[in-house]
Amino acid sequence: MTRTTTWPFETDADRDDPLTAHRIAVTSSHPRWFYLVAFDCESEARPTDAETAMLASFLDEYKEHWYGNSGFRQKMEQRDLDVDGGANGVIFHKWGEDDWGFRRHSFEYGYLFSIVWPSQRAGKEPGKYVGPYSLVELMDLIHTIGDSKPMQRWLDWKAAHPEVFA
Repeated sequence: MTRTTTWPFETDADRDDPLTAHRIAVTSSHPRWFYLVAFDCESEARPTDAETAMLASFLDEYKEHWYGNSGFRQKMEQRDLDVDGGANGVIFHKWGEDDWGFRRHSFEYGYLFSIVWPSQRAGKEPGKYVGPYSLVELMDLIHTIGDSKPMQRWLDWKAAHPEVFA
């Protein structure tokens, strides 16, 4: 990664956060930039080292699937963080141990995050978006369409990276 002297994400992403070294933007739930993968700075808990490795791998899978080895990807990776105005990136939020949620840049209606906030779970029927979800369970859900199992490309990615997704 080439470190720039100026930080183009000023007032939007924390340059000095340890997640930034993994190309994960640490920002608000509604960032100005279209980061491919971000972590909500208002989360109640921080990712563990194992979860950080999962977030970085999630980002790598996203880029591999959508960009391959394209020139656009190479140009994007010359910046300190991965941004694409045409992408519907994922912003992760952590409430506590094995309790994760997410939102996409395009979310405009419903809950702020896809998984119901812990304080709003009481009395709710267990279901697809009630939670809590571990990070890997949440990533499986992100890669699932409808009520089926996660997409095969995601299952293959996890199988190819057992050091991350043990």
